[in-house]
Amino acid sequence: MKILYCTSEALPYIATGGLGDVAGSLPQALRQRLIGCRVVMPLYEDIPQHLRDEMKFVTSLSVPVAWRRQYCGVFEARHNGVIYYFIDNQYYFKRSGIYGHYDDAERFAFFSRAVLEMLPLIDFRPDILHCNDWQTALVPVYYHLFYGSREFYQNMKTLTTIHNIQYQGKYGQEILTDVLGIPKEAVSLVEYDGCVNLLKGAIECSNWVSTVSPTYAQEILDPWFSHKLDGILRERAFKLSGILNGIDTKNYDPETDADIYAPYSAQQPENKAVNKQKLQERLGLAQEPDIPLIGMVTRMVPAKGLDLVMEAMEQIMEQRVQFVILGSGDFEYESFFRSMQEKYPGRLVACQGFVPELSRKIYAGSDLFLMPSRSEPCGLSQMIALRYGSIPVVRETGGLKDSIQDSGDGSGNGFTFSHYHSGDMLHALRRALAGYENKEGWAVLVARALQCDNSWGRSANEYIRLYRQLLK
Repeated sequence: MKILYCTSEALPYIATGGLGDVAGSLPQALRQRLIGCRVVMPLYEDIPQHLRDEMKFVTSLSVPVAWRRQYCGVFEARHNGVIYYFIDNQYYFKRSGIYGHYDDAERFAFFSRAVLEMLPLIDFRPDILHCNDWQTALVPVYYHLFYGSREFYQNMKTLTTIHNIQYQGKYGQEILTDVLGIPKEAVSLVEYDGCVNLLKGAIECSNWVSTVSPTYAQEILDPWFSHKLDGILRERAFKLSGILNGIDTKNYDPETDADIYAPYSAQQPENKAVNKQKLQERLGLAQEPDIPLIGMVTRMVPAKGLDLVMEAMEQIMEQRVQFVILGSGDFEYESFFRSMQEKYPGRLVACQGFVPELSRKIYAGSDLFLMPSRSEPCGLSQMIALRYGSIPVVRETGGLKDSIQDSGDGSGNGFTFSHYHSGDMLHALRRALAGYENKEGWAVLVARALQCDNSWGRSANEYIRLYRQLLK
């Protein structure tokens, strides 16, 4: 079985979020299970030079972009056993930043055509084109329109994974023929709600659509979660499913992580207390080993549930707790947490920006990890928190619901609440704090968290089952 994983970003080359993590980990896990998975992505200017130096030129070709043709170079590199292809065009990709340009629709239309055009030239004929988010959503559209009937391309299957339905690739209808090259008789494939919607085109044309958790696959059929795509998704629900993401358990490993203060494991968890003490010292928190430390590592945007934290902050700080948050985003949230830091010196710290090594130290040093998200397609932070023995307190949405089970019955790995309400969040947090006071029971819960399996192996096996189902 051969898979071409089409993505706009992938670690270790370049990443802005969860898609880059997935594209850097899932293909490796598939290769380890003897699946011939290769990755294709744009050759961005911002890819570090030492990684560019490892690439070798494969071929060049001319790619149709609507009525014109553009040069395309194809480069290749290997990382951890996976072959990566890089689509080169300096006009489209020799820029700072990978998204947010005025002509992103044209840039990724070019990329999508280039992916299909290069296949006969690179000696790789995939059985499945696995596409991701709106940036590669035109691959199944173009395959359906221009390639599926050609001898080389016949019987290939297309799968599109939606990582966050909020981002759909929406543009004005004026780009249909002149930029995207969609024939007039086929414009209905990508037209939706009065505009061009690239993700809608992928939903229409792909053989299957997946999301990054089973619960999210059901949630996006509801208007509250779908950002207006629920109508077309309900019509195509017969080809929709969800597979929970994993994390790189070698990268996130408290036993070997060089960014934390002291190594520990499920078998020898004692040094977690050292990480807490050192984190308190670094952040200027009171050196109190028995006071529960609540951590958050998050983008400061509405979807992350920070309005619930703001509503309940005073009541949270009435408890015997310390609180640390690391992140950046909306000014409203940043300024609020700065003011809380001034109000609760030695008890609450707000760290602006994103500092990777500090995030690891927060995972390792905190006792509780708070994620009250309004919407969370999958979420990786709760899985990382488990890996470091920080007990998640989460809202039951998306991947949070699929990965965290309430420990109220003595068998879960965290604390959960269902309604998007600050009172419900506070109740779950108070239950967690009560559990913390039972030191013997808490040690059992931390050990259970450290032993949770959120590796990519489990997710890769589910993708393999889906691939086989598609090929049947």
